[in-house]
Amino acid sequence: MTSKAGFASGVIDMLKEDHQKVQGLFEEYESAEGNQRSEIAATAIMELEIHAELEETIIYPAIREEIEEDDLMNEAVEEHHLVHVLIKELKKLKSSDEKFQAKFTVLGELVKHHIKEEEDEMLPKAEKSDIDWEALETTVMKRKEALVSKGMPAGTKKTASKRRG
Repeated sequence: MTSKAGFASGVIDMLKEDHQKVQGLFEEYESAEGNQRSEIAATAIMELEIHAELEETIIYPAIREEIEEDDLMNEAVEEHHLVHVLIKELKKLKSSDEKFQAKFTVLGELVKHHIKEEEDEMLPKAEKSDIDWEALETTVMKRKEALVSKGMPAGTKKTASKRRG
């Protein structure tokens, strides 16, 4: 039988893997050109939307209930709001638009900051809490599978699916 800590690390490992994947896409974007940049950006946006959905609807509520860190949780939610605003604006632009690259770069910086706070502050506190990690992992993995199998959230460019794999 897996220990409570094993389930905690399962959810936390999944979050950290998502973080690494997205950070890698932002780094890849910097050295890419043309169509490749567009595809990398579309993939990063899709990954961020799926990740944010999981955190906002399942993970953050579970963590908020168990740790006494309203300021930390509220800040994380506000950072997510800014990510959504930037994604919405990016979706209105063509990837060739000069504003696109600037917005995508700002999105990358915001995400990098958010990941650092989440991994350095929120997740260690959550890991020590009394969250039912087994139930959380089951719920998160089921929802993630559904989101990934759907392809991507509404409004995400289809070209992103070509980069999956």
